[in-house]
Amino acid sequence: MYYRTVGEIPPKRHTQFRRPDGALYYEELMGEEGFSSDSSLLYHAGVPSAIVDSRVWELPDARTVANHPLKPLHLKTHDLFPGHEWKAQDVVTGRRLLLGNGDVRIAYVAAGESSPLYRNAIGDECVYVEDGEATLETMFGVLQVRAGDYAIIPRATVHRWVPTGEGPLRAYCIEANSHIAPPKRYLSRYGQFLEHSPYCERDLTAPPEPFVTEGADVEVFTKHRGHGPSGLVGSVVVYPTHPFDVVGWDGCLYPYTFNVADFEPITGRIHQPPPAHQVFEGYNFVICNFVPRKVDYHPLAVPVPYYHSNVDSDEVMFYCGGDYEARKGSGIGQGSITLHPGGHSHGPQPAAIERALGKDYFDELAVMVDTFRPLEIGEAGSDSDDGAYAWSWSGRGPQG
Repeated sequence: MYYRTVGEIPPKRHTQFRRPDGALYYEELMGEEGFSSDSSLLYHAGVPSAIVDSRVWELPDARTVANHPLKPLHLKTHDLFPGHEWKAQDVVTGRRLLLGNGDVRIAYVAAGESSPLYRNAIGDECVYVEDGEATLETMFGVLQVRAGDYAIIPRATVHRWVPTGEGPLRAYCIEANSHIAPPKRYLSRYGQFLEHSPYCERDLTAPPEPFVTEGADVEVFTKHRGHGPSGLVGSVVVYPTHPFDVVGWDGCLYPYTFNVADFEPITGRIHQPPPAHQVFEGYNFVICNFVPRKVDYHPLAVPVPYYHSNVDSDEVMFYCGGDYEARKGSGIGQGSITLHPGGHSHGPQPAAIERALGKDYFDELAVMVDTFRPLEIGEAGSDSDDGAYAWSWSGRGPQG
């Protein structure tokens, strides 16, 4: 991202920077791709490498099974946390795995408790807030998060989710094995958003000031590579002082939020293809959003999508607001997720095509993840599958 400076830093990098009592601050370079890509310099009051204990963290169930025999699926995420169960959950340890492959995992949680301090040492996270409000505390500072926000959290950032609303904090968690960033085609060769981009730097919110907290023997729940399910294992690493001890930082690597309401949709006389809706990308996957917008204005336009077979991708659609026109008649509602796997041609429910003719505006909100390797089904995907969606285009399932 673009360069920022927050808090106190020395005038020259890698030089002495002293506390008021004369002791040195400890400089940490946090960088991507072997320090040959974006990075930031952080100045700690304590030694960032110092730990006093480490023990196993048994991660939530990360096992997956193949989508075999091949079927499109409808997952009902709001059924995963019935009643007041959300009140005892937090965004980190309570998330449940819906879908995943070797590049990305998609989980969902409804939470009411504050999470432990957490560090994902495998990849960046993109957390979309379906509903609720929270304070996202990080080693870079604090972000206030609300419904419609994407929170982009770089790999290895220590952070904590603190729900602040009266209802559940509903979070759609996209965990990458890579970095997550705006699409390259939206950026100049120097990293500035170009004029054709549907959003720009002004729409991004980063921590405005340092967030310094004191503590001793502080636990950080750390997800890292290993031989567990999906290649994941967890450790609780204990630090002698609080990792939120950064008095200043500068650079181009930091957490930020972007609200979906600030995405300016690209429209045309006829239906625009999914890349027009892209908002972020990771290795072997992209993230798109479908927002309320004017739709096709050719006199013979068919506003809902044509049937399509994205031969290189599995498509995951999370329906998080409005009324998704193309899925009317299929049982899709708020909190629904559809999986349209590669090898299955998909499109609108048949009756939705005629019903959409003449419409000039769609009041819909959905977040889409397209993956370039097949997705497998997690425990929450199996638990929330409605079992009937695959037959919704034909009106009947297997006979006999």
